[in-house]
Amino acid sequence: MPNDALVTRIAGMVDLDVVAALLLATKRYYWGEHADNEATTRRAAEDLVGGGADCKMLIGWLEDVPAAYATFAILHPAQSEHGTLFMKDLFVLDGARDRGLGEVMMRRLAALAVARGCRRFDWTAETDNPRALAFYDRLSAQRVTDKVYFRFTGEDLTRFAAAED
Repeated sequence: MPNDALVTRIAGMVDLDVVAALLLATKRYYWGEHADNEATTRRAAEDLVGGGADCKMLIGWLEDVPAAYATFAILHPAQSEHGTLFMKDLFVLDGARDRGLGEVMMRRLAALAVARGCRRFDWTAETDNPRALAFYDRLSAQRVTDKVYFRFTGEDLTRFAAAED
């Protein structure tokens, strides 16, 4: 697929309905049809495009139809004073898969990182998602093995946050 077939732009308030639909499609893809409702997804979309979140969404459009997105943030401190671009999620909608859009989105994010003076572009992938791992390997991305990813969730998060210093 030629790169110019996919038009990308960073989502703004004008894209609120599209962002909400993309987030809902992602949740339903990964966690089932009843994973989230439209109201809570809309609140997340409002945070994302309205400045309540510290990340942005790059939307990829094919013929004026949203086909893919990536959420990202510029993180500090970093090797460069301009930060590191960190991608949280990359998602291509069902009807647009296997057309090279994921690679185009990754290249657009890489170009954005370079344009902003970032010297690194980082992301994670689930170890139980062989399709994603194979995709990133095909891009010749370096696998980082000297880091360990940590997480608090649910009650553990609440309990840790409530603990006294």
